[in-house]
Amino acid sequence: MLLTVVPPRRGVTIDIGHGRRERRTLKTTAINAGIGFPGAEQVLRITRTRTDRATGKRSTEAVYAVTGLTATDATGEQIATWLRGHWGIENRVHWIRDVTYDEDRCRARTGHAPQILATLRNTAISLARLAGHTNIAAALRHYAHDFTRPFELLLTC
Repeated sequence: MLLTVVPPRRGVTIDIGHGRRERRTLKTTAINAGIGFPGAEQVLRITRTRTDRATGKRSTEAVYAVTGLTATDATGEQIATWLRGHWGIENRVHWIRDVTYDEDRCRARTGHAPQILATLRNTAISLARLAGHTNIAAALRHYAHDFTRPFELLLTC
């Protein structure tokens, strides 16, 4: 099968924070056929190079994405922003469920119990955020201190 490729576009962003410097290089190209993904229009490669500012240790990671969006539907930069936004979800919900709720040690593993418990945890996180809490662990301690507080939270949201 013939692979038809449009000349790639590149972009570089640099972020400094959390004790590290991160350089992201985006390379995107439009494709027409030949990669085994029906309807694929663009392929992206994001190369992340992180440097720990304290130790100087460097690590590199490459992430690939295939999308059915054309370059006129969404630029590579927009898609890269969406992919980066995914990590916001990971940090704001999944990490809290993993660490604060210690979800991995939950023994409910059959039937609908895992899904129901995940839904309840997500609801609790959302309600705490709606009430203005930024630290979910502190919010859980606050609501656990007095058994009437969770009911008040439900009435206000």
